[in-house]
Amino acid sequence: MKVLFIFIDGLGIRGTSADNPVNKAVCPNLCELIEANGCLIDACLDMPGLPQSATGQASLYTGVNAARHMGRHLEGFPGPTLRSLLNEDNLFLKLHRRGLRVKFADAYMADRIEEIEARRFKSVTTVMGLTCPQVFSFREDMLANQAVFHDITRESLLAKGYSGPVVTPAKAAEHLIQLAITHDFTLFEFFQSDLAGHSSSLEEAVACLQTLDAFIGPLAAMARQANLLVILTSDHGNIEDMSVHSHTINPVPLVVFGPEAEAFTVGVRNLTDVTPRIMRTIMQ
Repeated sequence: MKVLFIFIDGLGIRGTSADNPVNKAVCPNLCELIEANGCLIDACLDMPGLPQSATGQASLYTGVNAARHMGRHLEGFPGPTLRSLLNEDNLFLKLHRRGLRVKFADAYMADRIEEIEARRFKSVTTVMGLTCPQVFSFREDMLANQAVFHDITRESLLAKGYSGPVVTPAKAAEHLIQLAITHDFTLFEFFQSDLAGHSSSLEEAVACLQTLDAFIGPLAAMARQANLLVILTSDHGNIEDMSVHSHTINPVPLVVFGPEAEAFTVGVRNLTDVTPRIMRTIMQ
């Protein structure tokens, strides 16, 4: 079974409100997927305080309660303790050790692995990827349409001197599906949602979700045609409440569709349940 995992940073679920852009008028494809194929899971990890990215993502990708491991929620980039946890075991490593073809679809604007290793700040996924570097996608992969930039369209690169082509969300979805059908497990992470959530700009949040929605719609249709198992979730809430600058304690969606989808969500309660369920499902 081939699995496509879509991670959307900072996407929680809350009731209808004027300051909640996660609605059918803004992102109908995403909302319909959540309604038809989703459930809600906890991102607070039984720890006080607001959930944060480093511990949330580490929990999601290891199956270990990283917030409890740290004694608190940790924002931003993983420090030595979390890096040690990730280096010991993570989703990429689990799959690679079983001989599966694994791909991190997000293109790094780098030409070789040493440039990634030299970066001072590394995300949870970067640390995870460095445990089996063959998963990475580089600049040349993106230009060959064999990777997807994290903003989907590549438009954010223009201000940084990028002179290559931009792509439509639908075309980016096609590129991702082509990757997914040639690998056993493919991960794509979308971070713009968390940045938009922190922006305090409802207009920016709406624009971000509209781009995401124009990507998710055709991607879902193509994934069904390709018989892929698609998993979509987040690490914490944020963009669903533009009345605050911070993350939220709202639950996050877990959307699953494709082969074995119904069985996948049974008993999933929080972020730590996702990786064990992926392993159980993909190894069947």
